[in-house]
Amino acid sequence: MRNLRKADLLSQTDCYVKLWLPTASCREARTRTVRNCKNPVWNETFHFMIQREVKNILELTVCDEDTLTPDDQLLTVRFDVAKIHPGEKVHLNFELNPKSREVSHLEVHVNETKRKSPYTRRDFTFTMRGSYEGTQDVSLSPCCRRGSSETTVFHYVKHSQPRLHMTLPKEHFFCGRGSPKKVDVSSPLAVPLRSLDLEKKVTVMRGESYEVSVKEEDGRKNLDLRLGFDLCAEERDFICKRKKVVAAALKSVLHLDEDLQEDEVPVVAVMTTAGGVRSMTAMFGSLLALQELGVLDCVSYISGLSATTWTMARLYEDANWSQKDLRGPVGDIRKHVAKSKLHSFSLDHMKYYEKELCERKREGHNLSFTDLWGLFIDCMLHHQESTHKLSDQQLAVNQGQNPLPIYLSLNVKDDFSTLDFKEWVEFTPYEVGFLKYGAFVHSEDFGSEFFMGHLMKKIPESRICFLEGTWSNIFSPSFMDAVYLSGHSEDFWHRWTRGTEHDIEEHPALPKKPHEQATSISIPKGCLSNTLREMMTGRPVVSTYHNFLKGLQLHNNYLENESFCMWKDTVLDTSPNQLNAMGDYLQLVDTAFFINTSCPPLLRPERKVDVILHLNYSGGSQTLPLDLFSEYCLEHRIPFPGTELSQEDREHLKECYVFEDSLEAPILAYFPLVCDTFQKYKAPNVERSPTEMEQGKVDVPSCVGSYGTGLLTYTEEAFNRLLNLCSYNILNNKHLILQALRTAVERKKRFKNCSSPRLSKIS
Repeated sequence: MRNLRKADLLSQTDCYVKLWLPTASCREARTRTVRNCKNPVWNETFHFMIQREVKNILELTVCDEDTLTPDDQLLTVRFDVAKIHPGEKVHLNFELNPKSREVSHLEVHVNETKRKSPYTRRDFTFTMRGSYEGTQDVSLSPCCRRGSSETTVFHYVKHSQPRLHMTLPKEHFFCGRGSPKKVDVSSPLAVPLRSLDLEKKVTVMRGESYEVSVKEEDGRKNLDLRLGFDLCAEERDFICKRKKVVAAALKSVLHLDEDLQEDEVPVVAVMTTAGGVRSMTAMFGSLLALQELGVLDCVSYISGLSATTWTMARLYEDANWSQKDLRGPVGDIRKHVAKSKLHSFSLDHMKYYEKELCERKREGHNLSFTDLWGLFIDCMLHHQESTHKLSDQQLAVNQGQNPLPIYLSLNVKDDFSTLDFKEWVEFTPYEVGFLKYGAFVHSEDFGSEFFMGHLMKKIPESRICFLEGTWSNIFSPSFMDAVYLSGHSEDFWHRWTRGTEHDIEEHPALPKKPHEQATSISIPKGCLSNTLREMMTGRPVVSTYHNFLKGLQLHNNYLENESFCMWKDTVLDTSPNQLNAMGDYLQLVDTAFFINTSCPPLLRPERKVDVILHLNYSGGSQTLPLDLFSEYCLEHRIPFPGTELSQEDREHLKECYVFEDSLEAPILAYFPLVCDTFQKYKAPNVERSPTEMEQGKVDVPSCVGSYGTGLLTYTEEAFNRLLNLCSYNILNNKHLILQALRTAVERKKRFKNCSSPRLSKIS
């Protein structure tokens, strides 16, 4: 093995290899340990008796032997033995650093060889297209000592046939072995690097007074982002700790006789929808009731989007918020909702906004109007500026004391409607990442500059108010989004504005190969249609962040990856060159302008969510967001329960519906925002007196009126009515919530019994 990474800080690895072929032997074989060596050699032979009729996968696991702690597993190679025929002897090398992600580090040196006039400054410009740096300028100033040098660097894809373009100062150059000649350098000179031996320092240009040389340094190092669809180690640790809290809470609320084992504890999630201050207020009411029922401690995840992220961000400033009486935070937020927002536009606040935006730009962030919107939200909901960051919320989950918050956004592209291109992006206190690509960065690194998975420029983490502006960007919908949200089809507009694309055949026909894509031709519409399309898909404001996927390349068979296919839903997914590999920026918008749901992160198979409490706070139709997302899941084969409602129910919605079908799909308890029995009851089974009937009149579904989505200020009376309504709807359906939890526990126990080795063998 070559270039083995260090598993310990103080020494090289003490390395051995385990060989496991479970179809041939129930025992693992292993090599001897080669101590304190970066390039171990074993020269050992192992024999396995195999059956050709079964699938034989040999696993070679590289381990670091430790004395006081368990051995570290560094990596595992899985090899299909069927690739070798009986009697055939094959020597194989396993490339453990795929070339598709190999980054090169090129140093460009400019050395002064002859002193020019003390008043002469020589300027050099170097460009490498496709590199992280792009263009670099170097100057030899008049005050430089003779023999001085300047160095610049480029990071680029090693196997991309790079060319270094140089714009040099005019003077005589040595070309080959002849005498110096005057060379026209008014246009850049291009040097193909592929033909050079870059392991050594190579001179690529020599003038009368300087020379330019290049040398490639080893750019390989561990990636600064995580590639993979599994949960990060921190979240897995959180779930283990949270299950202890959940197990105790379930035993209490369900009155169980025995403690639940770890694999019997269901994963419960609360999911919220958007709706401005209405949704922020309503979420406080729902959580207040869940806490009163003792169900809040049964919840492992809370997901939000748009304005419900305001509620979540406020709560998670307190590391133990769910263990305290929520009436305290509710009283505080009531004051902020009721106060006038005009003070946020005062001269002092405007100066503060300007100072903060200038500082943000100086740090290296890309400014947009959503940053100003985020500062306004901060001012609207706090007595003084909040310095809280997303990564700070790790303190609120490090002991499993609160549910893990998940915030949701959409990544979009210019000139494409949201239906044509959108990608789910989730934010947790630990990571920010794409559901579709399985690519995640540490939350504190989001917004920094990456290239090919490596952190190139660290930019200070954004305050969470700027993320709130992104998550709740009410300025982002395009005309196409409005058409879709109104319930009308985009087909008419697509027919007149979208170009045509279809597969074509090659002549002569080429042999088929695995994972190949059909050759296709794309024909754009005319100028008028393109202009119309730009007008309809243009978004007034998007939030732009540095793209942490920049430079990464998709694997050859990415379209066959099950996890990728789960979220593959755009016209560009079969066009890898148009995906986010080389884009400089992410463009993030409010998820509610596609589907008003924060459910997608909860449906990641790795999270194994068993119960979802779907809290709907949208205006207008209370069934449209659920209908749209149910249709989305059905189309993309994402396990989700059927959510059919009768026509009578759609016209007269009840407070809660529980949907349950296959074991693969979670149980869904759906709470539309309705004022049903609350009109006659102020608490479960407690009727209103004649003088209290007015308090039960809450017109919530309307997009206008006291709870319109655009309203930022409520009266205290309106706030209390909405808060009490949402709290009542939860309390009045305690039996349905507990039944869903009980069913989930029974499911887990049945699955546990059916998964035992003995029962599996009998079946």
